Amino acid sequence: MQPSLFPSQNQDRAGARGAFRAGDLNRAQLEAATCMGAPVLVIAGAGTGKTRTLVYRMAYLIEQGVAADNILLLTFTRKAAQEMIERAGRLINDPGRKVTGGTFHAMANILLRRYGHHLGYAPNFTILDRSDSEGIINLIKSSLELGGSGKRFPSKRVVCNLLSRSVNKCTDIETVIADQYSHLEEYRSELERIFADFRKFKLEHGLMDYDDLLVNLRRVMTEVPRVREEIAERFNHVLVDEYQDTNPIQADIVRLVAAGHNNVMVVGDDSQSIYSFRGADFRNIMDFPKVFPGTRVVRLEENYRSTQAILALTNAIIDKAEEKYSKKLFSNIDGGAKPRLQGTLDEAAQARRVAEQIVELRGRDVPADEIAVLFRSGFHSYKLELELTNRQVQFEKRGGLKLTESAHIKDVLAYLRVTGNPGDHLSWNRILLLLDKVGPKTARNVLDRIRANEDPLEAIRAFPAGKSWRAGLDKLVELLLKLRAPGLEPVAIFDMVMEYYREIFERIYHDDYPTRSRDLDQLRQLISGYGDLQSLLDDTTLDPPETTDESLGGRLGSPPAQVILSTIHSAKGLEWDHVFVINLAAGRFPSCQPFMTAEWEEERRMFYVAATRARKMLYLSYPREVMSFDRQSRAGGMSPFLAELSPALLDSGPGGGTTMARSKLSPPARQGGAGRGGAPDINLLTEGVTVRHPFFGEGRIEKTSGKRSVEVFFPRHGRKTLHLDYAKLEIIG
Repeated sequence: MQPSLFPSQNQDRAGARGAFRAGDLNRAQLEAATCMGAPVLVIAGAGTGKTRTLVYRMAYLIEQGVAADNILLLTFTRKAAQEMIERAGRLINDPGRKVTGGTFHAMANILLRRYGHHLGYAPNFTILDRSDSEGIINLIKSSLELGGSGKRFPSKRVVCNLLSRSVNKCTDIETVIADQYSHLEEYRSELERIFADFRKFKLEHGLMDYDDLLVNLRRVMTEVPRVREEIAERFNHVLVDEYQDTNPIQADIVRLVAAGHNNVMVVGDDSQSIYSFRGADFRNIMDFPKVFPGTRVVRLEENYRSTQAILALTNAIIDKAEEKYSKKLFSNIDGGAKPRLQGTLDEAAQARRVAEQIVELRGRDVPADEIAVLFRSGFHSYKLELELTNRQVQFEKRGGLKLTESAHIKDVLAYLRVTGNPGDHLSWNRILLLLDKVGPKTARNVLDRIRANEDPLEAIRAFPAGKSWRAGLDKLVELLLKLRAPGLEPVAIFDMVMEYYREIFERIYHDDYPTRSRDLDQLRQLISGYGDLQSLLDDTTLDPPETTDESLGGRLGSPPAQVILSTIHSAKGLEWDHVFVINLAAGRFPSCQPFMTAEWEEERRMFYVAATRARKMLYLSYPREVMSFDRQSRAGGMSPFLAELSPALLDSGPGGGTTMARSKLSPPARQGGAGRGGAPDINLLTEGVTVRHPFFGEGRIEKTSGKRSVEVFFPRHGRKTLHLDYAKLEIIG
C-alpha cells in the first residue's frame, strides 16, 4: 500500500516534511492543505503555489475518508479544474477517484438540468451566448418600436451590457443607470420594460444566458430548501479557486452550497482583484471571515516565480494599498537585477526604446515568447506595434474571437441546437433566415406556426411557402427528419448538417468561404470527441474553444514563438522571464482620479499584477509627454504609483533616463487635506447638503461613509464615492 502523503495529525508538521515526495509543500501550504474543522481562507500571493496547495488539499481530503464525488472544486476555467483534479488523482495513485469540479457556470448548468424544473425550466433548456442575447434584445426593441428611424435608443450591445451588469452586481436597473449610465436616464422605463420582457422571453422559450445560470442556481437553492439540502449534502467539502474574482452571486452560491457544514476553503489574492468591470467584488474576499465565522486565514508568501529584487518592488507597490491582507512575498531564487525604470521624451521614444531592448534580448537568444509587454489599455501599444513591425519582430496581441462566435460556426450549431431542443426559437429563426428568399417577416410567420404546433417539423412541413422558397423549405424538412433518427452520434449529425449546409454556406460567404471552411474542419474535429449532443452544445457555449486550440490536433501546426503584447487584464495568471510595463504615466496609469477611491485602489492592484508577471527582469517605462484625446501634447511624468516608491528599489541609472523626482511627483493621494485655502469643514458635509465638484459639477450628498468619505449623486454622472482628502468639494447649499 502506498504510504500516506501527509503526516498523521499528531506529528509535528515541519518535522514531517521529509515524508513527502517530489512536489513537497512548504509550511504554509501544508497548513492550508491539512486544516480541518473550520472554514479556511488562503491568501495566496502571486507565484506562491496556490494550485499545488489545492491539489494536495483534494488528495488530503480523500485520504481522510472523504469520497471524491463529495468534494466540489469551483474554478474560473474548465482547463484549470481538469488539471488540478487529474494531479490529485495521480497523487493518491488512484486516477479513477475524481473530484467533481468545473467552472461556476458549468456546475450551475449541471445542477439546473436536475433542479431547474422547480423554476419552470425543462432539462433540455438552451444556453445563449452573448450574440444570441443581443439578438433577442434587438427583437424586443423592435417589438416595442424603440429602435426606429430618428430615435437614438441605446444599441443592443449597450443594453445587454447594462442588463448583465445589473444582474452581476445584484442591483436594479435604476441603480446601474445612476452609477454607470447616467446619460441613459431618459430611457430608464423602457430599459426596465426590456429587462422584464427579456426574462419572460427566455423562460417561455427554454433559454438561459450565462447570467441566468448563476442567478437561477442561487434562486432554486434559496427558494427550495430541499434542493439546497441535497446539494450541500452531496458536496460536503467545497474548494474555490481565484476567490477574489467572484461576483456577489457566486459568493452567495458558495455560501449556500456550504450551508450546514461550512467545510469550505477558498483560495485567492486580494491584491490581484482587478475585474470589477466584469462584476467581481473585492469585498467577497475581504469579508469572507465575517460570512464564515471562525475562519482560519493562511498566508502563502514564499514565491517560486520571481527574484527577490522584483518581489521587493511588488511588496512596496501593494504595501501602499488602503485595505489588504498584509503579506510579504519572498524568494529563494538566486541573482536578479533591480527592476529598471526608464523615462522617455514621449510615447514614440518609449516605443523605440522598448523595441530596441526587445531586439537586444532576441540577439541574446532570449526566446520571443519569454518577452511580454503589458499595458493598461489596448491603445497604449499602438506605437510599439508599429515599431516592432518596422523591425520585423513578430508579436501576438492577445485577444480575438472565439471559434463559436464566428457567423458560419453559429449557423451550423443552430441546426444542432434545434435537434437538442426543438423549443429553441432563436435557433429556428437563424435557420429560417439562411433559406434563400426568406426575410425576417417570413421567418416570423413561420415561427408563429412553430410556436402554435406541438411538433415544429410538422408546422414547417405544412407552412404555405411561396414558389421561390418552397424547394428550400422542403430540403430543410428532409434534413431535420434525418436528424431525428435515434442513436446518432454528434459527428454523424454534423456530417448530415454539412451535406445540407454546404450550398448555403458558399452562397452566403462567397467572398471568403475557403478560409471559413478550415474553421468548419476544425469544428468537426472538436465534435468527434463527444459522445452525446447535449454535452457538446453545453461546452461550445459555456467554454468555447479558441480557433487555435491545441486540443484540436494542431491543424495549423505550432506557430512560431512570438513576443507577447497584452493588456494587464489578459495577462493575469501568466508569467514571462522579461516583462515590460509601459505607459506608466500620470493620467494614463492610473486612468482615474485620486478622489475615486475604489477605482484608484483597483488600478494600484493592476500595477501589482503586471509587475508580478516577471520572473527574471522587469522594465518599467513612462513618457514625459503624452498625447491627449484632442491630439494635443501635454506633460505626463511618472505615474503616482511609481512616484511613491523608494528609488532604492529601482535601477534608474544609465539607460533609465530619469531620476525619481519625489517633490513634484508625489501622488495626490498622499498630499492630504480636502483642498486648498477655503476647504469646507468636514463636519458640514452631511446628508442633503448640495456641493460642487470641479469635475462632476453640482450634486447632493446622499450618505456619509466613515469619517473621510461621502456618497454624492451628480445628475450628469451618477452616484460617486468621494474621499474627502482628495475631492475638492465646495458647499453651495
